[in-house]
Amino acid sequence: MNIVIVDGFTLNPGDLSWAGLEALGDCTVYPRTGDEQVVERCRNAEVVLTNKVVFSDQVMSQLPKLRYLGVLATGYNVVDVEAAGRRRIAVTNIPAYGSQSVAQFVFAQILQWAQPVSYYAQTVKDKRWQHSPDFCYYDHSMVELAGKTLGVIGFGGIGQKVAQIALAFDMQVLVHTRTVPSQLPQGVQAVELTTLAKESDVISLHCPLTPTNERFIDAAFLQTMKPSAYLINTGRGPLIDEAALFEAIDQQWIAGAALDVLSVEPPQTGHPLFQLERCTITPHIAWATLEARSRLMGIAVDNLSAYLMGHTKNRLDN
Repeated sequence: MNIVIVDGFTLNPGDLSWAGLEALGDCTVYPRTGDEQVVERCRNAEVVLTNKVVFSDQVMSQLPKLRYLGVLATGYNVVDVEAAGRRRIAVTNIPAYGSQSVAQFVFAQILQWAQPVSYYAQTVKDKRWQHSPDFCYYDHSMVELAGKTLGVIGFGGIGQKVAQIALAFDMQVLVHTRTVPSQLPQGVQAVELTTLAKESDVISLHCPLTPTNERFIDAAFLQTMKPSAYLINTGRGPLIDEAALFEAIDQQWIAGAALDVLSVEPPQTGHPLFQLERCTITPHIAWATLEARSRLMGIAVDNLSAYLMGHTKNRLDN
């Protein structure tokens, strides 16, 4: 069994082991693979694992030996699943490996918005407190989360975990999701998207990227939000119309945003959103705790093992 991992560095920069996959076949790990290198590197592979390298119908048509594509992430828009099915290529993904870590990251952003610890810590290092005429100072607004409303768009594993943490902070939670659970936790209410936009103090995106929701956070949505509201995206960058978000923050339609994902990653130098003080941008790291990556690696091994034994586990193509 010839196994190729086309972009292994982000999952395992050296603190994990590939031994589980190496035990299943002849395993070649490439830290990164450019688009022009995919076919050459995967030509003899029966199994390919990818995180962000794209496998289109055109690419798969040049890989006659390929029988299994494992996506090393929950989102699988990098693979043309329909084309893979036609070619009898099994496709799997890694669900639910990072719910705790991403939810924790979301609340790191929410807490930084509510009480900007890093700002005040820096002012102390800059000797401002030492020269203060008063025992304290607070020129950055701070808010109490209790009683505030969190809007969660997408209510899968991560969205549910974010809601659970919000309830522990005594927040109210509004959710908008394609499939509303038959029973929601006390304090959680399913609403229409417009209602969520109007009533939320913080909005967090946890929906998958689909052809129907690309850039659905647009100017109309942002103008519906409260001027004091904050937007967080740890899902997929193309969910947001970035030009509209720039205007919304610049013109103070909303209070600000925290983005862990962008439409193009890595972004080009001089991205307009970098100019905005009230827009925090981090490099797609919400998922990347050691614990979450360890779980991801384990599930990837389990998925491939199940396939080799003739079982179905986390399959997307059937």
